[in-house]
Amino acid sequence: MTSFPNINSLQAASTTPAHIIQSDAEALEIAKQLAEQFKKNAVQRDAERILPFDEIEAYSQSGLWAITVPKDFGGAEVSSDTVAQVIARMSGVDGSIGQIPQNHFYALEILRNTGTAEQKQKLYAEVLAGARFGNALAEFKTKTAAQKQTSIRPHDDGFVVNGEKFYCTGSLFAHRIPTLVKDPDGREYLAFIARESAGLELIDDWTGFGQRTTGSGSVKFHQVAVPATDVIPFDRAFTEPTLVGPFAQIMHAAIEVGIARAAFEESLRRVHQARPWIDSGLDLASEDPLTKYELGRIAADVRASEVLLKQAARAIDAARPQPNAENIAKASLDVAKVRAHSTETALKAASKLIELAGSRGSQREDGLDRFWRNARVHTLHDAGRWKYFFIANYLLNGVLPPRRGTL
Repeated sequence: MTSFPNINSLQAASTTPAHIIQSDAEALEIAKQLAEQFKKNAVQRDAERILPFDEIEAYSQSGLWAITVPKDFGGAEVSSDTVAQVIARMSGVDGSIGQIPQNHFYALEILRNTGTAEQKQKLYAEVLAGARFGNALAEFKTKTAAQKQTSIRPHDDGFVVNGEKFYCTGSLFAHRIPTLVKDPDGREYLAFIARESAGLELIDDWTGFGQRTTGSGSVKFHQVAVPATDVIPFDRAFTEPTLVGPFAQIMHAAIEVGIARAAFEESLRRVHQARPWIDSGLDLASEDPLTKYELGRIAADVRASEVLLKQAARAIDAARPQPNAENIAKASLDVAKVRAHSTETALKAASKLIELAGSRGSQREDGLDRFWRNARVHTLHDAGRWKYFFIANYLLNGVLPPRRGTL
């Protein structure tokens, strides 16, 4: 298991005021600059599983982790398209770094919908100052993913949490860990538990063959105290029409679109590298009609995913001012389209990169396999086949899709 910085060093990071981004254009420019910086050691980080603590600190201090904070609370409140573009760009240079803030933004979206004004003021201020939120949502000891055992019970003037979570992406880098809990009456809440809380145990046990440095380990809670002010309703984010589900999923789609675009561009670069050998007859890859055919297919697929991503972002932003059952359903279905398509495109583009690179593509020092490994692991997050089902069920029967985090 890999060691990670102690709690105090991470606490100190959040007290250093982060840059506050003012606009969509500024967010995109900063993301472009940071992505070039993060690209430099991406292959080594993946190969040696070097957790990107320095990169994530730079990422959050840049202000990019606060771009969804509403303007009323001092944030830029950028468009969903900008959020997707930022995540896609980061995912193209490092799939793990691209995924790490996804649950942070997810928690902020739940806060936007179910938190009180006082809770928003407090937590948004922390994020604007540079704080990072992880997650502790999934469990593996229940019969189905929908069942949860991690409990929250009244204790003194607050609550106490007990339970165990896994696949807690980003928690190793987080200052707070939003945790999905259930009370004795079966109601679900999201508890924003401070990293330094007594009884909280972080375990670096993520061993996936892709997305290797996301910090997706396990978290255990042993009588962890949490103030009432740090607990917000979770189930209400889905019983009522909100954008929590489609917003969560568009970020996952952006991760895959970013990986697909980067794999395709690397394929082009590899084929161009063959040109110096054309005259000598040693390599005709760049003039091979079959190579051109394959590149053309991937180019079309990548562009289609990008267009679907933008369309889904527009649907989310159109629904945000006055969400209702119909426009939330439209946003969910538009996001389902891009997520289903990006799943297939990322896998095809990453696989085709290795194929077109030939035997040179198998060299570990080049790290070309990381695109496919990252795409393969990330696309396991939730099943694309169900997204096709809900799309068709609406087209054929007019049935609105369910409201949940996977749609």
